[in-house]
Amino acid sequence: MLKLVKPDKKYEKQYKEMMEEWCNAGEKIIPYSIRRLNYRNFDEYLKGFEEEKKGYGTKMIALALEECKKLNINRVLMVCYKDNIGSAKSIINNGGILENEIICEDGTVEQRYWIDLGI
Repeated sequence: MLKLVKPDKKYEKQYKEMMEEWCNAGEKIIPYSIRRLNYRNFDEYLKGFEEEKKGYGTKMIALALEECKKLNINRVLMVCYKDNIGSAKSIINNGGILENEIICEDGTVEQRYWIDLGI
């Protein structure tokens, strides 16, 4: 069973193992929020706050959207890099409608999706 949990010190070991495996594989770490802070200093990482083709990303978004509903948020903007097909599919699977694409200063293209929660 999957569930959405807030980052917590009790998950430090598992998180560091996941990140080390990811880094050692030489793959680009997506989403950006995972790599924007130094995970090796977990206490600092906590302050700053898909596994592919298994549906984790889609499920994580669905769980986050349920939390948004509880907060009476009726529309959610989700953004991913255009070349991140997995994230785009996860967003679309949760009702995301592409609004537009934006070219960032570094030349990457971001896609902006809106999800209407029907509240």
